[in-house]
Amino acid sequence: MRIVYFTHSLASCWNHGNAHFLRGVLRELIALGHDVRVWEPQNPWSLANLLADHGEAGLGPWRAAYPELSSRSYGPDFDVEEMCDGADLVIVHEWNDPELVAAVGLARRKGRFTALFHDTHHRAVSAPEEMRAFDLGDYDGVLAFGEALAEVYRDWGWGDRAFVWHEAADTRLFAPPAGEELRDGLVWIGNWGDGEREAEIEQFLLAPSVAAGMALDIYGVRYPAAALERLALAGARYCGWLPNARAPEIFARHLATVHVPRRFYAEALPGIPTIRMFEALACGIPLVSAPWSDAEGLFRPGEDFLFAQNGDEAAQHLKALRDDPELHLSLARSGLETIRARHTCAHRAAELLAIAGRLDARLNVEAA
Repeated sequence: MRIVYFTHSLASCWNHGNAHFLRGVLRELIALGHDVRVWEPQNPWSLANLLADHGEAGLGPWRAAYPELSSRSYGPDFDVEEMCDGADLVIVHEWNDPELVAAVGLARRKGRFTALFHDTHHRAVSAPEEMRAFDLGDYDGVLAFGEALAEVYRDWGWGDRAFVWHEAADTRLFAPPAGEELRDGLVWIGNWGDGEREAEIEQFLLAPSVAAGMALDIYGVRYPAAALERLALAGARYCGWLPNARAPEIFARHLATVHVPRRFYAEALPGIPTIRMFEALACGIPLVSAPWSDAEGLFRPGEDFLFAQNGDEAAQHLKALRDDPELHLSLARSGLETIRARHTCAHRAAELLAIAGRLDARLNVEAA
């Protein structure tokens, strides 16, 4: 099957978490024998920022980790029908321009492929007017990265054509280290963004690390001067941008990590963790999480990771992980078990193919 995916960027993960899952699931599809083609706009802002900060060397880890993946760029005079030529399945991510989204829909009307819109953001609830401006009238279905988001699309008339397609860990890359070395301190990999979780970072990460007496390393981008000052006051070491392909080696050096969901996912879209949670558990690092509702039963709280309802509880959990090797080992094993059983990119590739098959059957019936 020929699969065409339109993304913002495949090569750059600079403030672009969608690249993490996309890389993993596309290479699983390639491993299954499918012809995968990726299109992205010329000079996407994520790649532009990466190159401005780190030059071509910043692309080295991605190229080394994903030699089977590549993408093609298109300019303002793009020809979607040519780009989708021969496709059986076309997927368009919601970070694309409305013009591109509409053009794919028009090509779908003229062509024979199945078209899916892939939504991995909170704008359907935080800025619904932006999402409803997309022309999806000719699309066959929506891939939503959580049940709460899929329900929004169902309310917009998509019915059973709104499918839940959670993110997952690329376990070809994210795995425990081959040999354990000395671990020390706490690590957090995450972007500051627009400050939408500023209070949560303070409450569940900075203050608990100080209370537990654990050194804290922080990786990410878009930290304004005030945020960097706050990190320094907490004694945290700010390490800048981390290529996602290097995250497993960083997890392997630390005792624990913390999951701090963005506020929209904790409050308005329950059941959707950040992809960092899948990736961390796949690496066998114990994790303490700020509150979010595991409404879909993705994990086993208390076994796969530890929930903290407030900062004091987060500090207690971190102290326990520091001082109790058995707890550390138990959480690492359990979290890894759940990822490998349910939340790998191989699982998601199979789910995608099942969705495409279901839609193909529906379309064949409608055309008869």
